[in-house]
Amino acid sequence: MTIEEIQQEIVDEFSMFEDWMDKYGYLIELGNDLEDLDPKDKNEQNIIKGCQSRVWLLADLVDGKIIFKGESDAVIVKGLVALLLRVVTGRTPKELLDNKLHFIDDIGLKQHLSPTRSNGLVAMVKQIRLYAVVYNRITDKG
Repeated sequence: MTIEEIQQEIVDEFSMFEDWMDKYGYLIELGNDLEDLDPKDKNEQNIIKGCQSRVWLLADLVDGKIIFKGESDAVIVKGLVALLLRVVTGRTPKELLDNKLHFIDDIGLKQHLSPTRSNGLVAMVKQIRLYAVVYNRITDKG
């Protein structure tokens, strides 16, 4: 599936819920399904700055694709991490740089999150893009 198709799938999933309490419940469910990070990876180097809760994000370049892993110590934020990873992991750096992550706005996440959570979400997206920029430079040289 393309990044666009996955984003549309997420928008469709969230449109099935009538109110935001149900959507929050779904986010928590997604977070519960997220694989826990190895405790050694929960370090200062992998922490996202700008999040109220603690969020760790790792990225490795494997066969030209970026494999992301992440976790948070807050249940809703962990769900946000799971959503983001679903869209971005296993993509080439160029794919990530060429696509906007519009599903966040499409499902109304930003306006239904507290300002600090919304800022944290923006910080996560920014970090993902930074990884894409760095790995794009590496793959362009290869």
